[in-house]
Amino acid sequence: MRGGAPKGGERVRAEVLSREPAGIMQALLDGDPDGLREGDPLPLGWHWFYFKKPLRASSLGVDGHEHRGAFMPEVDLPRRMWAGGTLRSLGPLVIGERAELRSRVTGVDEKRGKSGRMVFVTVGQTVLQGGRARVEEEQVIVYRGAKVQSAVRSDEGGPDAAPEAAWRETFLPTTVTLFRFSALTHNAHRIHYDHPYATEVEGYPGLLVHGPLTALLLLDAAGRRGPGPVTRFRYRALAPLFVDQPIMLVGRPGSARRDDDRFAGTGSQPGERVVEALGPDGGVAMRGWAV
Repeated sequence: MRGGAPKGGERVRAEVLSREPAGIMQALLDGDPDGLREGDPLPLGWHWFYFKKPLRASSLGVDGHEHRGAFMPEVDLPRRMWAGGTLRSLGPLVIGERAELRSRVTGVDEKRGKSGRMVFVTVGQTVLQGGRARVEEEQVIVYRGAKVQSAVRSDEGGPDAAPEAAWRETFLPTTVTLFRFSALTHNAHRIHYDHPYATEVEGYPGLLVHGPLTALLLLDAAGRRGPGPVTRFRYRALAPLFVDQPIMLVGRPGSARRDDDRFAGTGSQPGERVVEALGPDGGVAMRGWAV
């Protein structure tokens, strides 16, 4: 499979944005589950908890995801991971009101890296409410070969390779955290809950933290530590994070490495802040840029 015309599908789903999923995420973050009510704006990225449709058991692949070819293209590589993306708020999504999600595969590109052949699938999404686009999103999913090396780490340097952090905080992802987030997002991917599958089949040293969860942790921290709610966020996953290993969330002044601007085809924006999720070795597992 080479770069070119997308070979996936289009999907439209609609539902009322009830307060229950938002309350569950508030509780997962150890916040007040009743802190968000009908009429309140939904935090950026939290539309990921909605627009889910139950899937028949026969429609799932061995990894727990929906069979490819229905929406995602038929990529012939077994391991799937969240690689990054962008989120942009065009207006508030209001809790308690009906919204519509329009999704479309916009790109399929094959590349070769140090770990071998990879296929990147780009999905464009728009969330509408009241007939107006409120959130625009681009997700990048990467498919890789059969097994990873036993030691997985970022090729980005640790704290000494970056500017001093303006703030730091720690989040510990437990097996309960991963279970609750999988249930909230209807994510049956076995790397998040099936230890034998994650270690023996996919070759990881343990259960993986969800890429979207890491992105939302960075978004939440950036919003609390910044001058106001984040309205634009782009992020790149650089290495996996694992259960029961603390994640250090940091905010840094200025821009990060020069080659970061090539991600998602966008350069630095005025007022952009760098936020990072560091693994136990100090390497950058995910980097984000928030405005």
